[in-house]
Amino acid sequence: MKVYFHLCIDGFTNSYVIVNDDPAVMEAIIVDPGQISNDIIRQIEDGGYKLVAVLITHNHAHHINGLRTLTKIYNPTVYAADSETYGMNSSILNGDGMTRIANLNVEFFSIPGHSPDSMVYKIGDVLFTGDTIIPGETGSTSSQYSKKLLCSKIKDKLFKLPDRTLIFPGHGAPGTIESEKQFNIDMIF
Repeated sequence: MKVYFHLCIDGFTNSYVIVNDDPAVMEAIIVDPGQISNDIIRQIEDGGYKLVAVLITHNHAHHINGLRTLTKIYNPTVYAADSETYGMNSSILNGDGMTRIANLNVEFFSIPGHSPDSMVYKIGDVLFTGDTIIPGETGSTSSQYSKKLLCSKIKDKLFKLPDRTLIFPGHGAPGTIESEKQFNIDMIF
């Protein structure tokens, strides 16, 4: 598995292209297609990958604006917790679980707080957190209750993962579970 980072200037949102470059597989997954650039299309096409899935961390425009473009070019399955996320070939996720995509185990965790449909995906030792965790803080919330719910779910579900687990957020630089345990201002208890 390889992970490629793409910055979407609109909203300064991170998108990720995950590829399984095993010659017997050659499939790709995109996380949060905020904007589909020529670089992303070239990466898929020049690499000889089949785009099989799009993982949506939450249904905010700057994380999904490129979805319409993707579904005009490819026919990926869109995985999201919100049934209103645009996608002709959708799979609605509920709660926590695991599925197999591109011959990779993809774990998913429902972590509401930033938005009711917030999902975190774990592939190998990498978490794709969207706006659930951003470097040094949690995503914004609409109330103190939402903030407490978000922090509780992060503690119960994510902070139990190995400290070396990488965090690839929806905004900002990557981190680890260990660094967030030590320095996340919203999670210090």
